Amino acid sequence: MAAPADKATWIDPEVALREDPDFAVQGEYRSAAEASPMGVQVVALGSGAFDAYLLEGGLPGAGWEPGKTRTRLTGARQGQAIEWSDETKKIQCRWEEGKLLVTLADGAKHTLTRLERKSPTLGSKPPAGAVVLFDGTSADAWEKGKMENGFLQATSCMSKQHFGDYTLHVEFRTPYKPQARGQGRGNSGIYLNGRWETQVLDSFGLEGRDNECGGVYSLSPPRLNMCLPPLAWQTYDVDFTGAKFDAEGKRVAWPRVTVRLNGVVVHQDLELKKDCTAAAPLSAPLQTAKGPIFLQDHGNPVVYRNIWVMPREQAGK
Repeated sequence: MAAPADKATWIDPEVALREDPDFAVQGEYRSAAEASPMGVQVVALGSGAFDAYLLEGGLPGAGWEPGKTRTRLTGARQGQAIEWSDETKKIQCRWEEGKLLVTLADGAKHTLTRLERKSPTLGSKPPAGAVVLFDGTSADAWEKGKMENGFLQATSCMSKQHFGDYTLHVEFRTPYKPQARGQGRGNSGIYLNGRWETQVLDSFGLEGRDNECGGVYSLSPPRLNMCLPPLAWQTYDVDFTGAKFDAEGKRVAWPRVTVRLNGVVVHQDLELKKDCTAAAPLSAPLQTAKGPIFLQDHGNPVVYRNIWVMPREQAGK
């Protein structure tokens, strides 16, 4: 029996492409015009409905930056085409045969082609001295770790080893759930030292809030939303500096973090100035500089691969 439309979930891009025609439309588009480049992110909402976000200057991290114009259009299938329009702003957009045709209020026309960006850190190899937490062969480095098809599952698993100051590399993939919305759309999270969450979520095309992908949950939104479409492999590269304590055990400095999502800095030397968010269960008290990596289970089939930690004391040795 087929799943109800609001429960439809795909975890394999080839199957999604075969079973849902909307999947081939969703994604990023870019114009070739050098004088006035434009980017568009098309988000599938299920049953032939789509949002399209028109971005002045190009795509996030590649021409579009906060402060530039971002316009949301709603549209749906019209036969073999998809059409969006905004009567107030006099903008029209049409998808047909794999291309987007955009007409702006001043009559300027843009033709955009679809592209699939990849993180420049995808497939990064662990340097000498790094601790490999997952390489596709075993989940033994994790408490509650579960591996399927060579991927580590989001099972609220926790690294057995704890870390202080380090660089972390993680690759993740969210499912394609076009009918889902908000926190139900590919939700998981990577908890640094088991307490501070870098959010994992299908937030493709959205505004970029602290509870969306790239955000440090409850603390800070990302500088810009660098989330790629669902079922694309994405990367977090994190430089974490643990809390500091004096001889009596009193904390004298909060942890700090620099976060790159898909190779772009979304947090620069951010102070993590809260005790916890929705912290993983820990046996160790907060008053310690070290802690585990924790991968949240939020009821979604998010998967992980190529996870390694480079302790800072090992760097340069």
